[in-house]
Amino acid sequence: MTIQLPGTGGTLRAYEPRTEPLAVAAGTSFTSRTVFAAAHVVADPFADVSPDAPAAVDWDATLAFRRHLWAHGLGVAEAMDTAQRGMGLDWTGAAELIRRSAAEARAVGGRIACGVGTDQITGGTLAEIRAAYEEQLALVEDSGAQAVLMASRALAATATGPEDYLEVYGHLLRQATAPVVLHWLGPMFDPALTGYWGADDLDAATDVFLEIIAAHPDKVDGVKVSLLEARREVDLRRRLPRGVRCYTGDDFHYPELIAGDAKGFSHALLGVFDPLGPLAAQAVRLLDTGDTAGFRALLDPTVALSRHLFQAPTRFYKTGVVFLAWLAGHQDHFAMVGGLQSARSLPHFARAYELADGLGLFPDPKLAEDRMKTLLALYGVTR
Repeated sequence: MTIQLPGTGGTLRAYEPRTEPLAVAAGTSFTSRTVFAAAHVVADPFADVSPDAPAAVDWDATLAFRRHLWAHGLGVAEAMDTAQRGMGLDWTGAAELIRRSAAEARAVGGRIACGVGTDQITGGTLAEIRAAYEEQLALVEDSGAQAVLMASRALAATATGPEDYLEVYGHLLRQATAPVVLHWLGPMFDPALTGYWGADDLDAATDVFLEIIAAHPDKVDGVKVSLLEARREVDLRRRLPRGVRCYTGDDFHYPELIAGDAKGFSHALLGVFDPLGPLAAQAVRLLDTGDTAGFRALLDPTVALSRHLFQAPTRFYKTGVVFLAWLAGHQDHFAMVGGLQSARSLPHFARAYELADGLGLFPDPKLAEDRMKTLLALYGVTR
C-alpha cells in the first residue's frame, strides 16, 4: 500500500509506509548521562476558546504523555518552550501544569525539572522582574521539582547592560534552595531574546554567562544551551566550573555533543526528545555500556527529522512535535493551544511523517498512515 504525499510544484508522489515500528522497550534511567525530554502539552479540542484566550489543556492526555517518557527512563523538562510557554500557554496555565506534573512525577518516581520565567508580566523594572522570577521559583521549589531559570523577555527588554543580568541572576541564585539549571535560549527560538546577557556579540555574552556561574557554582547544577552552534557549546562546556553540567539544547548537533570527546560531553535537555523519546532512550543505554558507535548509529539518522522540525522559523517546531504525537497515538487529535497547528504547511507535515515513519517512530504504523491520510483529505488530497 502507498500513500500520496505532496511533492514539489504542487505534485503528488507515492510513498510506501513501513509496516513495523522500531522495537524498543521501556527501561530505567541512565548511568552515563542525565537526559531530559522537554514535553509538549495536549490541548482540549472541545474547549470553546479563541487563539488569544487562556489555554485549555487536556490534563489526562498531557500527564499520560509524561508517564510515557518516564517509562523509558527519561526525565521530563516541564513548562518550557516546548510546552508553548509564551506561545499559547500563559503563567496561570504553566503553574497548573507544574503542580500537576510534579505530583505525577512523585507518584511514579520520575525525574522532573520545571521552567521558571517572568511571563506573568510583559515588562517592568528590575525589581518587578526579580519578583516575577521569585514567584515562579517558589512555586517550582514548593512542588519538589528542580528549577530551570529560563531567559526572560521582560529582562531582555529592560536590561541596559550586563550588570543588570548579573544583578538579577545573582539575586535569584542566592535565593535558590537547590542547584538550578540556567537556560540560554537563542533568538532563533525567540526573537525577543536577542542580545541576552547584555550583548549582541556571542563571545561577550558568553563571558557574562560564565561570570554569573563562576560567582555561584554551588547553586548551578548545569546550563542548557540552545544556540544551534556545536562549536560554541563545546567551547562553553570546557570553560564551566568543575561539577557544573552542560545540557545540550542543540537540536541540530545533539548526537555528537552527547557522545562527546576526550575532553568531555554534554548531557541533554531537548525538545526533539519528545517525539524521539523511546529511540533516544535506547541510544543512551548503548552509551551507558560504552558503545559510542552503537549510540551514534542509532541516533545520527534522527538528525534529518530534527533539522526538519526545527527549520526556520525555529520557534514553530512545537507544531511538528505535536503533529508527530498525534500520528503516534499519544493523543486523539491534532489541535494545539493558541491554534498553533496552523503554523506549518502541508508539505512540511508530509515530510515530517515520511522521516518519522522511516525511523520507525510510530508504534502503530497503520494508525499513523490513516491519520496522515485524514490530514491530507482535509487539504483536498483524496487519492
